[in-house]
Amino acid sequence: MSNEIWSYIPTAGHGPDADLTGYKVEAADGHIGKVDKHSNEVANQYIVVDTGVWIFGKEVLLPASTATAIDHDARKILVALTKEQIKNAPEFDKEKHLGDPAYRDQLGGYYGGLGPGH
Repeated sequence: MSNEIWSYIPTAGHGPDADLTGYKVEAADGHIGKVDKHSNEVANQYIVVDTGVWIFGKEVLLPASTATAIDHDARKILVALTKEQIKNAPEFDKEKHLGDPAYRDQLGGYYGGLGPGH
């Protein structure tokens, strides 16, 4: 599987040292939550979004390629997914997300299967 899904698109506005913690996250059809954690590791970039009351406190892991724009002044990230696509994503697993290749493949398969531009 290509690692492109785990990297920010060049036009998103992400810098290698950016701290995205606390940024608001907006889906194509509305607000979904705030960034709880993120990774800037090359070919393993992602954001973990705390959805708060929207999906009853569920956290979701979004590969970096889902981010289409990062507005550092407004502290906001736009993602190329709908709320429904995010709601249907595999459950975030705090124990597996860093080192389990099968979990990473499951997430990559889901988001990669959403098609070009997700």
